[in-house]
Amino acid sequence: MSAPLNDLFVAELLRALPAHAVLLSAEERRPYECDGLSGYRALPGVVLLPDQLSQVQKILSLCQEYSVPVVARGAGTGLSGGATPHPEGVLLSMARFNQVLSVDRVAGTARVQPGVRNLAISEAVAPDGLYYAPDPSSQIACTIGGNVAENAGGVHCLKYGLTVHNVVSAQVVLMGGEVVEIGGQALDNPGYDLLAAFIGSEGMLGVVTEITVRLLPKPKAAKALMASFNTVEGAADAVARIIAAGIVPAGLEMMDNPAIVAAEDFVHAGYPRDAAAILLCELDGGPEEVDADIETVSSLLYDCGAQSVAMARDEAERVRFWSGRKNAFPAVGRISPDYYCIDGTIPRRTLGEVLTGISSLASEYNLRVANVFHAGDGNLHPLILYDAGKPGEFERTEELGAKILQLCVRVGGTITGEHGVGLEKIDQMCFQFGSGELDQFHALKAVFDPDGLLNPGKAVPTLSRCAEFNAMHVHGGQLPHADLPRF
Repeated sequence: MSAPLNDLFVAELLRALPAHAVLLSAEERRPYECDGLSGYRALPGVVLLPDQLSQVQKILSLCQEYSVPVVARGAGTGLSGGATPHPEGVLLSMARFNQVLSVDRVAGTARVQPGVRNLAISEAVAPDGLYYAPDPSSQIACTIGGNVAENAGGVHCLKYGLTVHNVVSAQVVLMGGEVVEIGGQALDNPGYDLLAAFIGSEGMLGVVTEITVRLLPKPKAAKALMASFNTVEGAADAVARIIAAGIVPAGLEMMDNPAIVAAEDFVHAGYPRDAAAILLCELDGGPEEVDADIETVSSLLYDCGAQSVAMARDEAERVRFWSGRKNAFPAVGRISPDYYCIDGTIPRRTLGEVLTGISSLASEYNLRVANVFHAGDGNLHPLILYDAGKPGEFERTEELGAKILQLCVRVGGTITGEHGVGLEKIDQMCFQFGSGELDQFHALKAVFDPDGLLNPGKAVPTLSRCAEFNAMHVHGGQLPHADLPRF
């Protein structure tokens, strides 16, 4: 249950915003109780839907004056609980900031509001032969503001980078209502790189109200290969061999058999249902360059034990190949009551080792796991299949997920690639970072949010929490969980 907010604070909000932008009833607030990680839920104290910069400034100013926590929200497609509301705070939805404000075709940039959908940017500039490169699987629904908060990637991030590599500048409102511009059009800007600090900060430093993104010309040629393997290790070895050959594909994705079968049944992408693993490799650029790379990559794939290598015959088939990959999450949702998506990143050379480790852990916990991931940059997305209706199964699933992330760290990786830490991985932050590093994270937040009102309790754990976690970890107890109701 959410606690009642200060009556004077609510009265101030109603004066600052139209009545339809202030949601107070439980029924109105219920749709905002969680993001894509529905295992964590909390009813927000109030939901606000501003549509003007001045309204956001006033909201943050009032929240600071009354010491009210604020959680900013995009489309709610995040998978780490980063947009889980505070029960005694404001849920600040940026959904009505949904305009493409301007496009500079010469400079190759677009100025957009945070509520613009990722895919809508590319749709808006397609007539000019341009597009926005980062393409998370949720791009049809996720917003650019959320992408900035989590530093989202996508299947083409291997060649074209994450959100941080494709944002030029941003307008941000700080706690207290001050508006600042970070980044800029120059190749190098004076002072600290605040833009990089804000991208991936999970709404803990400020609220982004405008973003200028970099646009790219559509490549003259793009061709996709699908290779099937009878072992996961063979597919993993092929990934390393392709990169070692000096070829940087636009996308290099891997799926194991459970993910292949689920996607094929859902999308009918033409995947071989009997393969242990498939690799999807897209090469783009000039036609001659692409043809040469296709020949080289095909040879490498066969050398690594590929049973077959198929090239998309036309654009429709290329899109179909990728459709299966991008719909893997909903496809898996058709074969299990619930699934839990992990997001860890590892060195490419350890792919085979880690996949073997995941299989062993899944057997230990008696849970099924489907693997689908950005193989080219080592960003894993194991999908743990479970049934939330069975007592204790969600907790067991969380524990398995934690063990997978710890395995990623042990081989030299990290606990997240593009989903963020949020609530889901906050204890694993204690596994990856020491007290000195966590102190620096807290110090950076304090510069922008000294009262700790922006998205409190997310991403960066307190040292006392880590002390408790490490004590429980050392003695073999269960991993601690966030203090929120889960369903």
